[in-house]
Amino acid sequence: MKLERSLSANSVEAYLHDTALLEGYLNQKEIKLSPAQLKLEHLQGFIAWINEIGLGARSQARIISGIKCFFKYLLIENLIADDPSQLLEAPRLGRKLPDTLSVEDINQLINAIDLSKPEGVRNKAMLETLYSCGLRVSELVGMQLSNLHLEIGFVKVTGKGDKERLVPIGSVASKHIKIYLNEIRNHQVIQQGQENFVFLNQRGSKLTRVMVFTIIKRLCEKIQLKKNISPHTFRHSFATHLIEGGADLRAVQEMLGHESITTTEIYTHLDRDYLRSSILKHHPRA
Repeated sequence: MKLERSLSANSVEAYLHDTALLEGYLNQKEIKLSPAQLKLEHLQGFIAWINEIGLGARSQARIISGIKCFFKYLLIENLIADDPSQLLEAPRLGRKLPDTLSVEDINQLINAIDLSKPEGVRNKAMLETLYSCGLRVSELVGMQLSNLHLEIGFVKVTGKGDKERLVPIGSVASKHIKIYLNEIRNHQVIQQGQENFVFLNQRGSKLTRVMVFTIIKRLCEKIQLKKNISPHTFRHSFATHLIEGGADLRAVQEMLGHESITTTEIYTHLDRDYLRSSILKHHPRA
């Protein structure tokens, strides 16, 4: 299934979690049926149950997607004759606009980092990179030394479905990556197998996504920022500030690694020089 859909490890983990939830519900209700014996009404009962335990519409929609994916896989593998999830409806979702940070918010967050500590130097380089490149948190923690091309102003990142793309990086982020590499990382004892990861924890291993969330949460508390933000907020802010500054929508699309501007518009390839000029011209910290 992973190969067929090019799913990331996190997506596979989410789908396994969804099927485990369904199994937990069936056990609780003492419904002793195999997946081939389940009917639509059993799945509808499951959705009613996750609604009762307080899961929001967005979470319910994602779980339903995971359950549908599971039954589709069983159908493809000829393990079931009929797909009971085919008519299972997801709750309607309102289009929720993500929180964004103003340029002033970003400056305050980054200025609140304690640069007297080694992890502070790393954190500054990380947040500058998140905002400069509009990366997903998984792309940030997975960033490789061999994919840094700071001398020409690009980094290569691996996004969803293991797709690689070149992303322009501004001079401010480049400068702070170099400071971190030279002054902090070069003096660390690095764990075996972790040598190519850019951002390391104090034990010399690759940072986790959760750690990046925690770093940002603590900075928010420090400056008393009353916004619900995460690493992804930097990505939204990157795109918002570029578009507000007049950057071409397709340039932003390519830098974010989105395959299309809308679901109906065909992916448009742009050359590297144009992408880089778009960043340099419109990004507040280029």
